Amino acid sequence: MSRAFNFSAGPAALPEPVLQQARNELLEWRDERASVMEISHRGKAFVACAEEAEADLRTLLSVPDDYAVLFLQGGATQHFAQIPMNIADPGQRAGYLVTGAWSQKAVSEAKPYVQADVLASTEAGSFTDVPDAGSFAATSDLAYLHYTPNETIHGVEFNEIPDAGAVPLVADFSSSILSRPIDVARHGIIYAGAQKNIGPSGLVVLIVRKDLLERGGHPKAKVLTYAAQAKDGSMLNTPPTLSWYLAGLVFKWLKDQGGLAAMEQRNRAKAELLYGAIESSGGFYRNPVAVRARSLMNVPFTLVDAALDSAFLKESEAAGLLALKGHRAVGGMRASIYNAMPIEGVQALVSFMRDFAQRHG
Repeated sequence: MSRAFNFSAGPAALPEPVLQQARNELLEWRDERASVMEISHRGKAFVACAEEAEADLRTLLSVPDDYAVLFLQGGATQHFAQIPMNIADPGQRAGYLVTGAWSQKAVSEAKPYVQADVLASTEAGSFTDVPDAGSFAATSDLAYLHYTPNETIHGVEFNEIPDAGAVPLVADFSSSILSRPIDVARHGIIYAGAQKNIGPSGLVVLIVRKDLLERGGHPKAKVLTYAAQAKDGSMLNTPPTLSWYLAGLVFKWLKDQGGLAAMEQRNRAKAELLYGAIESSGGFYRNPVAVRARSLMNVPFTLVDAALDSAFLKESEAAGLLALKGHRAVGGMRASIYNAMPIEGVQALVSFMRDFAQRHG
């Protein structure tokens, strides 16, 4: 058995050099004579590791000094609810842009804590586009405006930051964070589940403008309070130390690759290769997303005949191409080509797709 190309949407592939380093350090980390997941999160060694990870992330994303960086638990889904708990008063309105399954879920989970108003939705078009810039307005009474820059399931991505005016802009960057530079200062909160482009599941990175930490929000437990977590360096309770450590390795790997500008070039090259193969297939493959909204990270596509899906999946797996089955809400196939996917993996997929089309077309 050899390691295959893993196109899973999440938990997703990690960079092989990161896995190799983690393997080498698993039993004895640094000078601790124990694994990183066996030592105290409050000890000097792990605190230094956590501080390195935060510093590297700040460098990669050019995070301004007036933002706190938190390493939390719960997955992004928990923070669909935790964000309004923290920065919206009871009964206050918040605006949402709905462009797919995850932004829909964000609305659903927020409703117990805020009046979640959908300012724009592309559901009528089966979530194949993003709203036009002038089709919504963030009024000053909103607690925040929430959007999902990249929809993992539907393969839709914003290529421009929505205009929120003076209202804090909140973004679920789970599936596109670190894939290209972000203007952090345009946002009030950026948050992301780790299991796509940061590291293993169990960790959420949340970047929050410090003035938002002063909002009272809803009555809530201390452990759910962002201000309390920021005050305690994300160690109010025991954090997911192994995930935090691995995220730190990924950040260093990204810096070694040339940073986010270099990663954007690579990601665009991978996406162009795959979309080009779909478009040049003579209709055998089809991507439903509007060209302006195509994701660099998640590429859904269908075959000319759905009866061929099972054969495509069976043969692709045998060829060392894993996890290409599309989400049940969309069907067909989906190739997630996050940072850790090398160009060679996309080349192998494109070669297989062309061969499959020749044999079954």
